[in-house]
Amino acid sequence: MAYTYTTPWLLVVAELLILVSITESKVPAIIVFGDSTVDAGNNNVVPTLLKSNFRPYGRDFAGGRPTGRFSNGRIPPDFISEAFGLKPTVPAYLDPAYNISDFATGVCFASAGTGYDNATSDVLKVIPTWKELEYYKEYQKTLRAYVGKDKANEILSEALYLMSLGTNDFLENYYLSPKRQSQFTVQQYEDFLIGLAGNFIRELYSLGVRKISLTGLPPMGCLPLERTINILGQNECVEKFNNVALEFNGKLNGLVKRLNKELPGLRLLSVDVYKILDQIIKKPSLYGFDVVGKGCCATGKFELSYLCNKLSPFTCSDANKYVFWDAFHPTEKTNHIIVNSFLDKLLAYFR
Repeated sequence: MAYTYTTPWLLVVAELLILVSITESKVPAIIVFGDSTVDAGNNNVVPTLLKSNFRPYGRDFAGGRPTGRFSNGRIPPDFISEAFGLKPTVPAYLDPAYNISDFATGVCFASAGTGYDNATSDVLKVIPTWKELEYYKEYQKTLRAYVGKDKANEILSEALYLMSLGTNDFLENYYLSPKRQSQFTVQQYEDFLIGLAGNFIRELYSLGVRKISLTGLPPMGCLPLERTINILGQNECVEKFNNVALEFNGKLNGLVKRLNKELPGLRLLSVDVYKILDQIIKKPSLYGFDVVGKGCCATGKFELSYLCNKLSPFTCSDANKYVFWDAFHPTEKTNHIIVNSFLDKLLAYFR
């Protein structure tokens, strides 16, 4: 009987602790939009082939759980959340194991396989960015009902929003789609995506968002899958793709400067992940890595999602020796190093 009477009090105490942590932190929540680099498991409930909610994914995550993160452990938003004094993981919005009490200090709307271009999300039938935005609007309403309008508006305006996408637009869409190539040169497509990114940020701004970290593209020609395909180039990095990433990142930096001038009160920061990942790939031993050209899972040359599964006898025993977990995504160790490379900048700008 004692348990029956104390349970409501425990819930009240838990809610008070959440509100206290929100009040004390200048960044009360981490809110995430993007693709598989930051998806915490939303694709688990989407009818797509691009999933990772099974072993060996998540084998180094707390409890060895495959959550739907495309890694052996945590991904960048998790490390960022922890650094800001919040929870060590950011839950997926569509994960039925979580509710608004969990989402009050952080929530992920990202979907693996998506991009700025709606046509990109169509390739693997995942959540387009416009739908991520609709889920965010739904979240706003639920949060206001949970903590009250004033407190919710404070959380929403002071929260740090992470955006990480763009790679799929090129590798899964533009370079594989005759339609987009017939419509745009690669430079025109870059400009098209920059326009879409700007519109997305303006829409967030109109909803009260003020603090945004915008992640650029990695050296996408060095992803194991692209190296595997590059047979004529002796399986080296595809420099054409890397050059596009650098060019796009330059345009993204220009967008950041324009929007910071255009939108009063906006604090938009561009985050460079290209440089650190390029350094790791060129000098892996400096960071404690042994293997760069392939991932840890299965043969590591082309497998991701369902092809990276517990039946493969080739999966490595120690992911910390590998830069990449599967043929497309970094290991937890790499994710942590990447975040640490820009964390001081992030903390200084948004705290």
